Amino acid sequence: MDVDIACVGFGPAMGGFLTTLTQAWSDNPGDPAFESKVLPGTPLQILCFERADDLAAGVSGVVTRARGIRTSFPNLKVEDIPMAAEVKQERMLYLLDPIGASRRSAALRFGDFFLRLGRRLWLQDYAFELPWTPGFLRKHDGLVLSIGQFNQWVASQLMASGLGQIWPASPVKGPLFANRTVVGLRLADQGVDKQGIPSDGFMPGMDVNARLTVIGDGPVGAVGRAVDDQLGLPEGHARRDWAMGMKFVIELPPIASVDETELQPGTVWHTFGYPEPEIFGFLYVHPDRLVSVGIFIPSWMGDPARTCYRYLQHYIQHPALWRYLKDGTLRSWGAKSLEESGRRGEPFLVGNGYARIGEGSGSTNMLTGSGVDEAWTTGAQLAESAIELLRAGRPFTEENLAETYVERRRASWVETAAREAEDARNGFHGGIVRGLIGMALAGLTGGTLHLKPKLLPSHRQIKRAQAAIQNIERKRATELVMDHGRPFHDALMTARGWPEIPLDGRLLVTHQDALLMGGKVQAMPGFADHVAFRDLRLCAACDEKTCIAMCSGQAITLGANHLPVFEREKCVHCGGCLWNCAKSADGVHNNLEFHAGSGGLHSAEN
Repeated sequence: MDVDIACVGFGPAMGGFLTTLTQAWSDNPGDPAFESKVLPGTPLQILCFERADDLAAGVSGVVTRARGIRTSFPNLKVEDIPMAAEVKQERMLYLLDPIGASRRSAALRFGDFFLRLGRRLWLQDYAFELPWTPGFLRKHDGLVLSIGQFNQWVASQLMASGLGQIWPASPVKGPLFANRTVVGLRLADQGVDKQGIPSDGFMPGMDVNARLTVIGDGPVGAVGRAVDDQLGLPEGHARRDWAMGMKFVIELPPIASVDETELQPGTVWHTFGYPEPEIFGFLYVHPDRLVSVGIFIPSWMGDPARTCYRYLQHYIQHPALWRYLKDGTLRSWGAKSLEESGRRGEPFLVGNGYARIGEGSGSTNMLTGSGVDEAWTTGAQLAESAIELLRAGRPFTEENLAETYVERRRASWVETAAREAEDARNGFHGGIVRGLIGMALAGLTGGTLHLKPKLLPSHRQIKRAQAAIQNIERKRATELVMDHGRPFHDALMTARGWPEIPLDGRLLVTHQDALLMGGKVQAMPGFADHVAFRDLRLCAACDEKTCIAMCSGQAITLGANHLPVFEREKCVHCGGCLWNCAKSADGVHNNLEFHAGSGGLHSAEN
C-alpha cells in the first residue's frame, strides 16, 4: 500500500498531529499542498495504525495544564469531553505510614516522629498537607482528563473530517528501511501461532510505503525502539529512568457520604511517602462522582518486591484517602509504563523519511510530572512543519525536518521546560530525601541548580533478592510461599508486616477480578507472542523474578524449572516487563524482548 503519511500509535501526540493537519485542510480544502502524490486528485492519504482494539484504549487518568490542547481548540467546551473537568483545587500531601511496614530511612523516621508530635496541630489521618504546592507542580486552570475518553473524543472529530483514517487492531511490526532512510511501515504477520510460525490463514504483514512516517507509539513501541536499534541514540543520551503507573477508577458513594466541598470535580491531590517513600500517588476527581486514584513505582526503587497491584490496594486504604473511598465501587483499572528520562532519553527526532513525537521522543517533563500536553504539542509542531514543507514542495528529508520541526520544538515552551527538568530527578538514585532536595533545587531555580546524576541501566537498579529479605523472618516468608502457594514477592510483603488485603468483592478485589471488572483483556488469535525471553539460562539463575512481581496483568508467571511463562491473553501491554528485568546478557539490553502485539486492556473509562 502506498500512502503519503503513515502514522503509528494513536495517543495524544498523534491526536495533536492529525488534528492540526485536519484543521488546516478544513480551512482551505483547495490548497494544492494537500493533494496526494500517491493518488492524484484526492486529498493526502494519511493512515494511522493503532495496536489496541479500540481508540478509547488509553489507560491513564491525568491532570494537565493543557496549553497546547487549548491552542488547538480555542473554543473548547470542557463539558463536551466525557470525564473531563477544569482543575479547581490542588493539594500536596506527605503520607505517613499508619501501619509501620514501610521501608523508611533514619532521616524519614525522624521527620515522621516530629510530625507525629504535633498530630493535633498539623496532622490529620496520618497526612501532612504542605502549606503550598510548588509552582512547577501546579496545574491550576488545567484539565483533569480520562485519556481513553479524550482519545475517543479526538478520534471522533478526526474521522468525521475524512482527511485521515485510523485503523485500530493493527499492530505494526517495525519500520521499513532503505539504507538509513525510513520508507514506511510493515504490519505484523497474521495467521501465525504464538511462536510466529505460519498456520491456517497465514497473511504476511502488509508493507505500507510512505513519504513521511510519523512515529508516536509511546515509550515501549516496537517501531520507535527498532529505529533506536538501527540508528542509536544521540551521544550522552540513554533511557534509564522508568516508572509503572497503576490506577483505579472508583465511583464514589452517594454525595451524602462525601463532603462535597473536598471532592468537587477538578480536585487534584499529589501525594508522596506511602506505601513506600519512593512511591508517588495521585487522586483526580472527574464529574459524576468518579475519581482516578493511583501510584507510580519507579525503577530506582531498587527493591525487587515491586508488587504494584498490592501496593495500590494499600495506598487507597491510607486513612487520608480511605475516608472518602471506602464505600466506593471499582469501575475500571489500568497500568502503563512511563519513560522518565525526559530530554536525557531523547532519541534522534528526525531522519530521512521519519519524525518522532510524543513520549517516545523524550517529551515528558519529569519535574512537573506531565506529559500529555507536551506530547500533544510535539504532534502539532510536526504537523505545522509538514504543512510548511508540503506548501514549499520540499521532501521530508532529515535536513528539512530538522529545519522545520526540530527548530520549532527547540524554540517552544516544551523545550524550555524539558531543559529545566532534565536533571530534576538525578538525586532519587541516592535515596528519597536526596531526590526531593534535588527536585526542589531544579524546580525553584529553573534547572540551574541540580544534583549530579549517577544513573545505572534499569537492570542494575534492581537489588539482589537476598538483600531484600534481610531483617525479616525468612522462615515466615518461606512458609507462605511453600505451604500456601503464594508468590515470593507477595509473601515478602506479608513477612515485612504489610497486612493482608480484606477483600470485599466491590472495591478491594483480587488482581484477576480487577482485570475482569475494570475492562477486558484480550489477545486476538493469529498473532505471535510479543514477549519473549532472550536467554532462559539467565532466567533460571534469577532469584529476583521482578518481571513477575511487576507484571500488571499477571501475564508472566513462574512455570516449571524456575522459568517464567508468558500468557498473552492476560497481557495489558503496559511494557513494565521490558525494564523490570534484573538480568542482561550484554550489559546493555535486559533479558527480555517486547515486540509488536495485538490486544491489551480495553476500558473506555481509563
